[in-house]
Amino acid sequence: MDRELLMTRARIIRQTRTFFDRRGYLEVDTPLLAPNLIPESCLEVFETAYLPPLLSKARQAQAYWLIPSPEMWMKKLIADHRVSLYQICKSFRNGESLGRLHSPEFTLLEYYTMDGDYTDSLSVTEDLFQFLLTELSEEDRDRSALNPPFMRIPMEEAFSRWAGFSLFDAVAQGVLEEKAWGLGLKPPPGMGLEDLYNLIFVHAVEPQLPQNKAVALMDYPAFIPCLAKKRPQGKTLERWELYVQGIELANCYTEEGDPQQVREYFNEEGARKARTALVPHRIDAEYWKVFLPRKGKPFPPCSGVALGLDRLIMALTGRSSIDGVLPFPMEAQA
Repeated sequence: MDRELLMTRARIIRQTRTFFDRRGYLEVDTPLLAPNLIPESCLEVFETAYLPPLLSKARQAQAYWLIPSPEMWMKKLIADHRVSLYQICKSFRNGESLGRLHSPEFTLLEYYTMDGDYTDSLSVTEDLFQFLLTELSEEDRDRSALNPPFMRIPMEEAFSRWAGFSLFDAVAQGVLEEKAWGLGLKPPPGMGLEDLYNLIFVHAVEPQLPQNKAVALMDYPAFIPCLAKKRPQGKTLERWELYVQGIELANCYTEEGDPQQVREYFNEEGARKARTALVPHRIDAEYWKVFLPRKGKPFPPCSGVALGLDRLIMALTGRSSIDGVLPFPMEAQA
């Protein structure tokens, strides 16, 4: 990376901190090594170990995992202090490709807004982008796809528009596999609902998203498990993902604060993770207790966003690959 781009990267990160500091968010710094993780069957993690000193009576290695995001720690701080938080940190995801859009080690911006939902987080994100765009020349700013306001498209509308059918009707009628075949995707026999959904989304919807404007895909289907609050009708979640020029930049939930719902998610997703994970990890069976009322007050309503900062810097600087904005991009071993 040349010096000018290194300085630009530093300036964008510094301006990101300035934005949240001015809004009264508390910057936090949480561990990268965790003794247990939130179960997420859609991703793989890195395992390592702590080795006690040679003369220690307990010389047994202790397993730890590199965090895929600081979510677990930040929610514990929210429960204790009930304050809007942000963090810029390294995060790690295993089993992903190297190159244009992925790096197993990446920089994540994660922020939680108290007393807000996913629509409030979308407004905060628009304001953040507007603030960062002031760093660009007027010409570059005017033609940037990052300019707010973002397009807001419900996932059901996205499937209707670009896959050519109603997602929820197809699921209700049990014909999602047929729809995939109709799009020429040839799913293998026995593919589950979530995998069929992802297959169609990645190949039929995502490539057709508008390129000249940031798009927030809203209201994800509830059959995709995550810790987002359900909307009142129960079919969708209060969740969005933000795409810029067809590239996913951010993921947001209205956070599920019901301890029983969190407990059920950990049980169900934990069992699934145990069956499918290439790198198994410990799961804190007591994590749901973080969401129990404290001093008579329930877990505060809030919304969180996880934003890939390397990809955002890539978009702001007009680069086509995150390798171009990483000071030391990871290379595959021969």
